[in-house]
Amino acid sequence: MSTGVPIASGKSEIFEIVLQFMPDWIQIPVLILVVLLVVGSWVFKGKRKLDQRRARRQGQAPVMAPQPAQARGADFLGPYAPQQPPQQPAGQPSGADFLGSYAPPRGQGDGLI
Repeated sequence: MSTGVPIASGKSEIFEIVLQFMPDWIQIPVLILVVLLVVGSWVFKGKRKLDQRRARRQGQAPVMAPQPAQARGADFLGPYAPQQPPQQPAGQPSGADFLGSYAPPRGQGDGLI
C-alpha cells in the first residue's frame, strides 16, 4: 500500500521544521553553510585517503590515531595526577611499622631480640 510519497528520515524532518521557523533571509545562509560542511567533510576524507595511499606507496608508516597509552583523553590526569612518593634507597627500612624520625630514642640495653 504505497502512497507515492517518499518517507523522510527523522533528521531531515527536524531540519525542515527548524528551517520553517526561520525567516527567508536566514534560511539561505543556513542552507549554504550546511552544504559547505558536507562538501568540506568529503574533501577532508578524500585528502586523508590520498595521504594514506601516498604513504603506503612511499613505504612510510601511515599516521595513526593516538593510542591510549600516549596519555590522552578522559583518563589522563596530567598535572593533577597524584605525585609519586620518593624512592627509598635499598636496605632502608620502610612500610607501616617503620617510624623513621618519630621512633623513640634507643637506650644502651635496647636491641633487637
